[in-house]
Amino acid sequence: MSQREQFVSRLGFIAAAVGMAVGTGNIWRFPRMAAQYGGGVFVLVYILALLLWSAPLLMVEMAIGRKTRMGPIGGFRDFIGQKFTWMGGWMVAVCMLITFYYAVVTGWCAKYFVLAMQGAFRQGVDTAAVWNNFLHNRWQNLLFQAVAIALCGLIIYKGIQKGIERINKILVPSLFLFLVVAAVRAVTLPGASLGLSYLFVPDWSKLADPATWLQAFTQSAWSTGAGWGLMLTYAVYTSRKDDIPQNCLVVGFGDNSAALLAGLAVIPTIFALSPSLEVARASLSDNMGLTFISLAGLFPKMKGGLVIAPLFFLAMLFAALSSLIAQVELGARALMDFGWTRRKSTLVVILACLVFGLPSAAFPSFLLNQDWVWGMALLVSGFWTMLAARKYGLEKLRKEINTGADLKLGRWWAFILKYISPVIFLVVTGWW
Repeated sequence: MSQREQFVSRLGFIAAAVGMAVGTGNIWRFPRMAAQYGGGVFVLVYILALLLWSAPLLMVEMAIGRKTRMGPIGGFRDFIGQKFTWMGGWMVAVCMLITFYYAVVTGWCAKYFVLAMQGAFRQGVDTAAVWNNFLHNRWQNLLFQAVAIALCGLIIYKGIQKGIERINKILVPSLFLFLVVAAVRAVTLPGASLGLSYLFVPDWSKLADPATWLQAFTQSAWSTGAGWGLMLTYAVYTSRKDDIPQNCLVVGFGDNSAALLAGLAVIPTIFALSPSLEVARASLSDNMGLTFISLAGLFPKMKGGLVIAPLFFLAMLFAALSSLIAQVELGARALMDFGWTRRKSTLVVILACLVFGLPSAAFPSFLLNQDWVWGMALLVSGFWTMLAARKYGLEKLRKEINTGADLKLGRWWAFILKYISPVIFLVVTGWW
């Protein structure tokens, strides 16, 4: 194992971990979910999901990685015993299967940044046709998938300090800056107030809708990376003196902040520039079309839209790339734990991404099916993480996490993982 590899600073780790958490789901999924499930009510439940599910699991992951200095497979083995190694294997397998198609999505973001830079989204352009033509052009999808994977592989090959830490110190601040610029422009559009109301004014009737809770907790698990094994992997390279509770809360609320900024950038724009309320609501019910069709078609109607469009799609590209980097590093770390070099591990993982990502690049319907299947698998990964903490001993783990931490965990943390989180898992998966 590469014992010498370590993040140079806490800031570098935070940047990488926030980059890991903030992905395309913050930008195209959170605004849509918030708009459909009660606005302010969804936001409140989303924050609750962070505190009751995602943040506690992130803390467990970080504790495992820091203690064992191993990725998920070796980490689970050394943490709770040889017979539980399969839990880490499950985590790696699920993350890699997601990575195979997430690289394709990253390629989409790269393509749309190029289109925006070329001024392709002008008045009168049929953005639905642009999207559909690209989506069904297999060679272009394969090309941009390959570009995304190659770029990611180069960063991983350079290691923690010169690769992951250095690039995330650029990507993450830039991502937030671009989202702030897009959000400020959106909320100052005439008619943006309706979008702001749609996002933040609570529809309390949605609080009794199980779908609101399901979507909020699912979004939080997906978005923060809880249960992916990504935080566990990055924790391998942290100092044993790092403040686990504080770091995980910073990452969690950083992720939530990015989602809210994306909501401010997207929803007011949709309502301000759509020809009618019906069209605006229909746009928000779309999935990938919300970003690649509706918003792409609205940017030309916005003053300064030809500048905002490239910034917006560059923010999406940075979000996708920073998450993809963490996913590929997880795969590489798993191989390095078996004695492989970083160079060999990185090469094998990026080749696997190229080969096993081919179906998603060539057949969009296959990709959408994968998104649903492995979303469920991630929740199961979170459940394994919770069981590992209970097997190890929640009070014992809490005391270890508190060692050297400025922000101390109380007994409430163990109570959440012992009683509340399992109930959440059963309810969410039961309603899936």
